Amino acid sequence: MTIGAWITLMILALIVTALASTRIAPDLILLSGLAVLILAGVVSIEDGLSGMSNQGMLTVGVLYIVAKGLERAGGMQLMAPRLLGNFKSIVRSQIRIMFPVTLFSAFLNNTPVVAMFIPTISEWTKKHDLSLSKFMIPLSYAAIFGGVCTLIGTSTNLVVNGLLIDQSSHPLLGEFANGLGMFEITKIGLPCAIVGMMYVLSSGRWLLKDRVSSSRLFANPREYSIEMIVEPHSPLVGKTIEQVGLRHLKGMFLMEIERQGELLVAVSPQEKLQADDRLVFVGVVDSVIDLQKVRGLTPAPNQIFKLDVPRSKRMLIEAVVSDSFPYLGKTIRESQFRTIYNAVVIGVARNGQRIHKKVGDIIIKAGDTLLLETLPSFIDQQRNSRDFFLVSVASDAAQPHYEKAGIAFTILLGMVTIVALGWLSMLKAAMLAAGLLILTRCLTWSEARKSIDWQVLLVIIAAFGIGRALDVTGAASFISENLIGLAGDNPWLILILVYGVTSLFTELITNNAAAVLVFPIAISSAVQLGVSPMPFIIAIMVGASASFATPIGYQTNLMVYGPGGYHFSDYLRIGIPLNLLFWLMTVILAPIIWPF
Repeated sequence: MTIGAWITLMILALIVTALASTRIAPDLILLSGLAVLILAGVVSIEDGLSGMSNQGMLTVGVLYIVAKGLERAGGMQLMAPRLLGNFKSIVRSQIRIMFPVTLFSAFLNNTPVVAMFIPTISEWTKKHDLSLSKFMIPLSYAAIFGGVCTLIGTSTNLVVNGLLIDQSSHPLLGEFANGLGMFEITKIGLPCAIVGMMYVLSSGRWLLKDRVSSSRLFANPREYSIEMIVEPHSPLVGKTIEQVGLRHLKGMFLMEIERQGELLVAVSPQEKLQADDRLVFVGVVDSVIDLQKVRGLTPAPNQIFKLDVPRSKRMLIEAVVSDSFPYLGKTIRESQFRTIYNAVVIGVARNGQRIHKKVGDIIIKAGDTLLLETLPSFIDQQRNSRDFFLVSVASDAAQPHYEKAGIAFTILLGMVTIVALGWLSMLKAAMLAAGLLILTRCLTWSEARKSIDWQVLLVIIAAFGIGRALDVTGAASFISENLIGLAGDNPWLILILVYGVTSLFTELITNNAAAVLVFPIAISSAVQLGVSPMPFIIAIMVGASASFATPIGYQTNLMVYGPGGYHFSDYLRIGIPLNLLFWLMTVILAPIIWPF
């Protein structure tokens, strides 16, 4: 090997060690390693930064915008009640979560899919007083299952496909000039997904322990009184309290209903809602935020309709009234709060006391915590004001554009159809879908920019550069020669080793980095053996995506780590057998489906 190859392998070893043993951000570690290789002259600037123009990396970035458009249009909020329903058993609820998540993840990048489902499932478990840890790992695993079912299901597949297109000039890769088909990997991904789901559903009851997330351990104890009105054309009209899910709100109590001047107390769960009903709730701030997201309910204070900004651009803010507040001793209505502060009080919390009054009739006292619906600028304007002791964000989640949900789903379906029929490449179809979502106002350009996870893209770019260094320095050829030395001339044994190395790298570093780093090794091995590279390519795709044994190996595992309150050992206990199961299925099925 050349000196450059030894330097590359040394840097790679340091990268793997740092990622596995430190809390330093993955993008910083990989970019630092790439910078050292470029500065040392091991790889040229052009080769080192080649990932910036790779189609796979660009497609991942654009798909973040597509997923955000679906989220902002309220697609997940509309589907959640039908998907999750009422709780009957842990296994049945896991099925109702895993099947749709697997399906969605097959056609959307799984990271934003999990991001959309976490708050939905969290709200549902709070309503039914269930442990979130029973559902968060199944959620992440289901997204991974779906990701290996189609070309666009995971960023790893797109990255490997981009590598194939970039290197299609290679004699063995000429047939991949246009990349893989949308459902090529489905031939092995679907069987793996089915077996994986059966494993989780059958073993989860013993392997998934009840955990309490840190957010619930330190939950906000403040109770607010809040009034909501049933809109005239609300989908809630004619349905019972239990049917619409208002009976099982965790941390929230429906105190009474005011209907046409009459007061209904001790509300029955079978009471049917009518248009313009005024519902009076008492509950903690998280439940108030959940209540805000119920379609067909709006805050009752009349002043809310006088704010001259759409609800989708407002936010919830908590402000503690100081002893120098100019309207102490007056009711909220008398203080003309909306006119003076351009904010509407939708709830009041007072030392844990339950306030049995309409919001507008509550007399303001020092120390009261006001829950406000207002503009983001309120924080800057009042942070140093003597009127309030403390001003903080209760929720910055904008209200979904429910009226746009149909448009967003149509655009998503159109994108998948166009790619499946081969009319456009995945990148072009994703760009078209993202553009249409912005043009139809499903999301704004500002929201589109913020939706992109730049850390993930930087990791991919850096991994491409390091993978290129492995190739051009001969390090990949050296490793492949040693693999062949271990396995002889048996391509099946080399396939086992390629999958094993990819899986190990994925658990220790990241999925995309693992795929990019092992790709040149696998192709070099196929060349030396004179066999088809297709089984090796599939092994890399599955091995890099099927990361179940650690929270750091795959981003969705890390995303559910905190909300589920998990320990590192939880992933080892349920994930290692699943890793071995996917390994076994892939090395058996891949050569049968795509012969050497």
